[in-house]
This record gives sequence, C-alpha cells and structure tokens, in this order.
Amino acid sequence: MSQEGIDLTTSLGYLLKEASSALRVAMEAALRPMELTVTQYSCLELLAQRPGLSNSELARGAFVTRQSMSVLLQAMEHDGYVTRAAEAPIGRALPTLLTPRGSEVLRAASAAVRSVEKRMLSGMTAAQQAAALTSLRSMIAGLRDEG
Repeated sequence: MSQEGIDLTTSLGYLLKEASSALRVAMEAALRPMELTVTQYSCLELLAQRPGLSNSELARGAFVTRQSMSVLLQAMEHDGYVTRAAEAPIGRALPTLLTPRGSEVLRAASAAVRSVEKRMLSGMTAAQQAAALTSLRSMIAGLRDEG
C-alpha cells in the first residue's frame, strides 16, 4: 500500500459503504416478494410517519432526485399505494398520502425490513447497538457541519 493510499480493511468510510451495500442487497431480497424496491419502501415508510410530504421532501428522505421521486410517485399512485391531490392546497407542492392498500403493503414490508435489521444486528449486544447508533449519528453530524 502506498503512503497516500487508504487501507480498505480499516477505512471506516469504505466499511460503511460495504455495510450499506450489504444492507441494500438484503433489503431488496426481502422486499422482492412484495414487488417493492428499497426506494418504494422508503417512500411508504416516510409517508406513514409524516403524511402529506411533498415530492421534494420525499426525494430528500429517500435519497433520490426530485425527478426520480416524481416518476416513482406516479407509478405508486398507479399501483394504488399513494394518492396525491390534483391541486396544491398552498404553493405548488402536492401532498402525498398512503392509501389503505399502501398501508397494507407497508405492514408486510416493514416486517421484512425489521427481520433484515435484526439479522444485521444479531452479533451485537444492546450496548454495542446503542454505541453504533451514537457513532453513526456523530459521523453524520461531522460531515454535515460546514465548520
């Protein structure tokens, strides 16, 4: 390894990316029987927790572009998972809501995702899990600080 290089076996950034990739693959496999993608699941979960979010707010929460979210919402509306107002009540943002069908599929999807997370954390004690949450929040805050 050169002096300027990064040792991938000890690089937290690389290991976080590897963990993220492994988590996404496991979530995709768990959601496949419901014919949902990870992004669709994220959107449904966000709407369950914060009904009425706009396209832009959903895009930020699901880590996709507004254009991608717009296409995704059209498909989810067509599938009967969400409904959007024809006109914006205020400004230009169209609030999105879960339909009963969306809530139903979300219950099954949430259970599948919880099982993936449980598997991911199975080798950690409660104290290690709490420390990991604290560490991850600290890393996020450190990167978001413009300092």
